[in-house]
Amino acid sequence: MSDCSQLLNALKGGAHDRSLAALYAPDGPAQRLEEARERAVRTVGSFVQRFGAGAQGAAMFSGPGRTEIGGNHTDHQHGRVLCASVDLDMLACAAPNGSGLVRIASEGYPDVEIALDDLSPKKEEENTSAALVRGVAARLKELGHPLSGFDACATSTVLSGSGLSSSAAYETLVGNIFDHFCCNGTLGPITIAKVGQYAENVYFGKPCGLMDQMGSSVGGAVSIDFADPSDPVVERVDYDFSKSGHALCIVDTASSHGDLTDDYADITREMGAVAAHFGKSVLRDVPEDRFRAAIPALRSICGDRAVLRAMHFYADDRRAAQQAQALSAGDFRRFLALVNASGVSSCLHLQNTWSISDPAQQAIPLALAVGAELLDGTGAIRVHGGGFAGTIQAFVPEEQLSQFKSGMEALLGTGRCHVLHIRPQGGCVVAR
Repeated sequence: MSDCSQLLNALKGGAHDRSLAALYAPDGPAQRLEEARERAVRTVGSFVQRFGAGAQGAAMFSGPGRTEIGGNHTDHQHGRVLCASVDLDMLACAAPNGSGLVRIASEGYPDVEIALDDLSPKKEEENTSAALVRGVAARLKELGHPLSGFDACATSTVLSGSGLSSSAAYETLVGNIFDHFCCNGTLGPITIAKVGQYAENVYFGKPCGLMDQMGSSVGGAVSIDFADPSDPVVERVDYDFSKSGHALCIVDTASSHGDLTDDYADITREMGAVAAHFGKSVLRDVPEDRFRAAIPALRSICGDRAVLRAMHFYADDRRAAQQAQALSAGDFRRFLALVNASGVSSCLHLQNTWSISDPAQQAIPLALAVGAELLDGTGAIRVHGGGFAGTIQAFVPEEQLSQFKSGMEALLGTGRCHVLHIRPQGGCVVAR
């Protein structure tokens, strides 16, 4: 069992370079590994400064951001999705503290302190990191796991409001810390994902599906079928995106996700209303032919937007599976066509590229329009994540990357176009 000073010396000496390279620089230049090592050293250094160098059992943990590749707003209707973990993550140094307290100091955010003998939801904590920690702990306790306290210092490269799901990355990070210190590594990524979703739904106050947590926790590119949410079918997709000839770009439109909870909730509510017409709670349980036959009646009962959103569900549910099949077959051209089709459906049917509460703000449609012009019929482009504000996603031919990046940043500002890599591992222990 190492203390923090030993972990720090091991990192500085390169003893954990292989683990760091696997997460942050699998095929990249030596500079990326050096940057990853320096970040890890800084994180342990912050822990030492805050909690001392003698903490026994110290380890480093990572919870990655995730990118949604296919299945936009299909998960909460028990549909299919395609997602992947990325090389932007939350990284933490943590160690047991022998108490009943969880204390987390996150760079740039208020400190979190949770007493493990009081894990009831707190209304005043909704939409805070404290709610996520308390919710993860509460669910693990409900599952019968004995809990003990730990201290942690965390830092994040997951872009806030980016659709990369910083909340899922945080839940995955905390879940892995508890798993390592309290559960002997027995939870597994799927259980950790479910625990994270519980924390977000019940404690944080966001009615999200399970895709964000699965994409962060499982790792790599994964196809997920939520027909039975209690036991989703998770399959890794065997495709090396680095060999595709395309770069994955997440473009930050600099528009805010603030006050959009009702917009997200309306999608779930309206799709649910269509399903309820057939006596079901989710659209996955309604045969598409029955839905289409009932469209004239549904227009007056649920409204046209609800019908269009249901149409999007059925089409994007199919596309998510087709995208996984295309990648498995090595047909990247087919994959790109499906990404573009998903983007069109999100705009026209799902209608999650701008909020009706603020029609003057249409940064996503504008960025999509300019991005499509820059791609000029190549690659693919779509809204990313929950939508209404935030980011878009593009697969850009490598020879056009410089032009695309400069064009998007001329529109939105320097540093708004981020080139990401899909990493092979989800939430994990990085070093110990």
